[in-house]
Amino acid sequence: MSETETDVTTPPAASFTREAGGRDRFVGVNPKDVLHAVFGFPDFRSLQGQAVECVMSGHDALVLMPTGGGKSICYQIPALCRRGMGLVISPLIALMDDQVAGLRQVGINAAALHSELEGDEAAKIRADLAAGRVDLLYVSPERLLSPGTLERLTRQTISVIAIDEAHCISAWGHEFRPEYRALASLPAHFPNVPRIALTATADERTREDILSALGMPDAEVLVSSFHRPNLNIAALPKASEMRQLTAVLERHRDEACIVYCGSRARTERIAAAVREKGWTALPFHAGLSPLEKKAALLRFRSGEPIVIVATVAFGMGIDRPDVRAVIHLDMPGSPEAYYQQIGRAGRDGLPSETLLLYGGEDMARARYWLDQSSAPDTEKRIMRSRLEAMIALTETTGCRTQALLHCFGETLAGPCGHCDNCRFPVVTFDGTDAARKFLSAVYRTGQKFGALHIISVLRGTLTESVERNHHDTLSVWGIGKDKSEPFWRGVVRQLIARGALRSEGQYSGLALNNEVARPILRGEETVQLRADATQELQKAAGRTRSSETLADLPEDRLPLFTALRAWRLEEAREQEIPPYLIFHDSALRDIALGLPDTLTKLGEIKGVGRSKLERYGDAVLAVLKNTQGV
Repeated sequence: MSETETDVTTPPAASFTREAGGRDRFVGVNPKDVLHAVFGFPDFRSLQGQAVECVMSGHDALVLMPTGGGKSICYQIPALCRRGMGLVISPLIALMDDQVAGLRQVGINAAALHSELEGDEAAKIRADLAAGRVDLLYVSPERLLSPGTLERLTRQTISVIAIDEAHCISAWGHEFRPEYRALASLPAHFPNVPRIALTATADERTREDILSALGMPDAEVLVSSFHRPNLNIAALPKASEMRQLTAVLERHRDEACIVYCGSRARTERIAAAVREKGWTALPFHAGLSPLEKKAALLRFRSGEPIVIVATVAFGMGIDRPDVRAVIHLDMPGSPEAYYQQIGRAGRDGLPSETLLLYGGEDMARARYWLDQSSAPDTEKRIMRSRLEAMIALTETTGCRTQALLHCFGETLAGPCGHCDNCRFPVVTFDGTDAARKFLSAVYRTGQKFGALHIISVLRGTLTESVERNHHDTLSVWGIGKDKSEPFWRGVVRQLIARGALRSEGQYSGLALNNEVARPILRGEETVQLRADATQELQKAAGRTRSSETLADLPEDRLPLFTALRAWRLEEAREQEIPPYLIFHDSALRDIALGLPDTLTKLGEIKGVGRSKLERYGDAVLAVLKNTQGV
């Protein structure tokens, strides 16, 4: 028998029903056949097949896949195909509820145990557990390890244990949760049950820590490519922040967007400003009440066009696939955090935009607070290396995607072709003279003034501060008056990024980092700077309008796609679930392109499994027929 053959004959459709086998109805069925019948996908993608095979054989695995890469399939299929119930440890209630609702849409009896369950619903889940009717159970680490829950579950046959968002277990992960550390005790309670840990972002140190903390030294480590070709990654120096922000939002006027800010107060201010300009915008941060956070999440999940202005508290569990833009108004502390956050755009695989706005003050302030941190020196060194990698990413003149992937140990063979630097190649110039002038001005003014003051001195602008400090008498007074203020802002920002300048004191004055600055001042080192051609940079940050996201749809198919989305929204409201749990936009696009006129043809569309075909097939065909007849 060849490697591609199997001794398991695919059962007829009837044998996939609950009545024909209960919880273990898929045991003995080829996992690929279950993937097709239940989820509507013809084959595994990326490393899904290897992960499923590993767990099916009873081995542990650590899987790293980008957001939207299909991590859940890696444990859902083995959970169904192995005898017993799948146990999924997940950090957030919203994430669990979305996963459960999505599985129920495809005919899988999934449940979640968490603190927000109504009494009768919790009682029903306990009854279903006792009767062996649950296919997959989602639970938080705190709830799982509570005595009552753990004792109840040890009486169950467990098929697989999945640890989702596994970076939470690592002290080096960007969303560390101490309670995850207790999961190391799981083998003692569930011996011989394979475990699969999954995350979208983890550098080498974090991966090692995850494996160590979980006690999985022999786990197979599967690392997928982190390249997301549908993401247009861009970064811009801060100029007029609100104008830059609204320019992006305008390109996505009727779509979902996420704006990340560095503080709670800032999210409130930005959300209010965005609302004033005509968008539906809500703040989201840890300081909101549980009721306010739940209301914001419900609106976000409802499918309506909305802008969420958030701190990193709006993070894990954001499953909405049609987020078309993620904008950072403040620089994240590491490439891992940045990648996790931009990964929330375009989970459906359609073109999406990301933009990071950055400035020299952000960089200097981040370095200053890190220096003031009371963390141990070893930890500060690691944090500093990550911060420097993030700063380098903002100022790179090469392919930005290549630079980002390099942070995860991945080498992209050539430029990506879709980031801002690839689409609009950066112009550089010999900035040695400008750098020396600025560093000299910092030194001559006493290394305690901010960038604006130094620029005033260089340009010969007599401000009250310049006059009071007699800086108009210095040799550097006016030596840079032939250059504009934006030019000098670009110089100082890049010198900060280079490490030649640092922020000091309560008022964040600029001071020389002698190790880097002295070779420049002495003429021993040249400095290449990027030319901030504002107009070109603004173009580079943009992309085509949302209507062109579906450029592969002929004009005569757009009404079909619109009609299908309207039907989906009405159906979702009736069921009180997010629209994307019924069908992703990508599935509706394929339906509009394929024009299936029978249930059999509709069932061949990717993402249309048997359960959804039975539930929605006639309605979808009716929408197509009625719309074409108009």
